[in-house]
Amino acid sequence: MRPTVYPPEIRPHALRIRSLRLFFAAVMLALGAPLAFMPASAPRAQSSGLLPLDEFPHTTLEIRSKGEKHVFSVWVATTPQQQSQGLMFVRDLPADRGMLFTASQPRVFTMWMKNTYIPLDMVFIGADRRIAKIAARTTPHSLDLVSSDKPVVATLELKGGEAERRGLRVGDAVSWVPPHG
Repeated sequence: MRPTVYPPEIRPHALRIRSLRLFFAAVMLALGAPLAFMPASAPRAQSSGLLPLDEFPHTTLEIRSKGEKHVFSVWVATTPQQQSQGLMFVRDLPADRGMLFTASQPRVFTMWMKNTYIPLDMVFIGADRRIAKIAARTTPHSLDLVSSDKPVVATLELKGGEAERRGLRVGDAVSWVPPHG
């Protein structure tokens, strides 16, 4: 089998993705099939090896769209472990909850839906704190990469269909206060 050759500008990212895929494959082998039979209770992660979502930092995030203010209570994935876990194994997500992934410098974000049981809207937020792209109703359990396509400073994951239901659109202003600690 011939190795995949990536262009220099995405090579480090592609290698990280490949490493994450191998890591998750090893974790899934170690955890075994019992995860498929975990009881549902939301909105917490439902695997004993994962961090409880109530231990993630959290903050309030606001989106201003067409003169309306939409307020979300969000978990903030600040550590590599939190960012790798995201909303994996969550079986339900209230309409006013979400998870925010941030970067210290703008970069192209790529996300996937492995072990994610519910569709999500991925809202990519530019350095100007405006919505740069919305990937609506992403497919649960998909290994396809969902990309911001251009450098952004954050990605907000919401319940699938919530962005459309609230009328969120590219260009809407987004604000949040980083969590303490």
